[in-house]
Amino acid sequence: MKAIRVHAFGGPEVLQYEDVAEPTAKQGEAVVKIEAAGVNFIDTYHRTGVYKIALPVTLGLEAAGTVSAVGEGVDSVKVGDRVAYTGVFGSYAESNAVPADRLVSLPSGVKTRLGAAIMLQGMTAHYLAFSTYPLKPGDTCLVHAGAGGVGLLLTQIAKMRGARVITTVSTEEKAALSRGAGADEVVLYSRQDFEAETKRITDGKGVQVVYDSVGQSTFMKSLSCLAVRGMMVLFGQSSGVVGPMDLQLLAQKGSLFLTRPTLVNYIARQEELVQRSRDLFDWIGSGKLRVRMEFEFPLQKAADAHKALEGRKTTGKVLLVP
Repeated sequence: MKAIRVHAFGGPEVLQYEDVAEPTAKQGEAVVKIEAAGVNFIDTYHRTGVYKIALPVTLGLEAAGTVSAVGEGVDSVKVGDRVAYTGVFGSYAESNAVPADRLVSLPSGVKTRLGAAIMLQGMTAHYLAFSTYPLKPGDTCLVHAGAGGVGLLLTQIAKMRGARVITTVSTEEKAALSRGAGADEVVLYSRQDFEAETKRITDGKGVQVVYDSVGQSTFMKSLSCLAVRGMMVLFGQSSGVVGPMDLQLLAQKGSLFLTRPTLVNYIARQEELVQRSRDLFDWIGSGKLRVRMEFEFPLQKAADAHKALEGRKTTGKVLLVP
């Protein structure tokens, strides 16, 4: 079968379209014939070595498809079931062997490609708004990259929670998408100072939480956007890694909280994985949550998908299709 392999860290050119052995289902595993794989910024961190992983590796942490084989002891899924997963390497491929307890069954109202699109970014948005900082009516949050995959979903979920949402985007087109997702205020950071705008919008009080997936270029100014005892949630670093900082700064800016969460710790227990995915599927089925899937690339064009993602040329979800 075909897969995208990485043998050395580097740019998109290190993504190699290769023949590899078909996976087999070991005890507790199921083989998934992949219909679509999600492309996420974390994949670029693995490709470049920002996040150190053992090489060679088949890239990708998210996909959906149909179960084609099950291993010994697996009774939670069967051959023919439509399933989705995240958090398991090997998704940039035609098939992947996945621990059965990491698979979630797709309901009839959720198409397979939609399942691939919602798992990582949807559950990230879910844990950010429900667990890391549980939003409530009266809260105001600042969401960077408001027209990105997580940004569009997080905005919708934040509105469900009753929060006021400020987003940052780079273009008028992305601003329109962010407003369409429910953002109350949209800041074009290419023209406006988002710190000054956030203070203006909140009458100088600041926001209760900043959800920042951008990192280096936004981090310090984001701290200045927070209200007293506000929370800085750094969950990505698309502009680069945030360097060391003096923690005394958190006291000086109002006894702030700072956290660097990652999805794996919020779906470690199977019941959490099932509950978060079930919420997402229910919202999609009822029309409360809309998933933007504008960009699809053939599996062999994975390098082009990475270039588009890193070049900020995409909105919503990017998929690879074997």
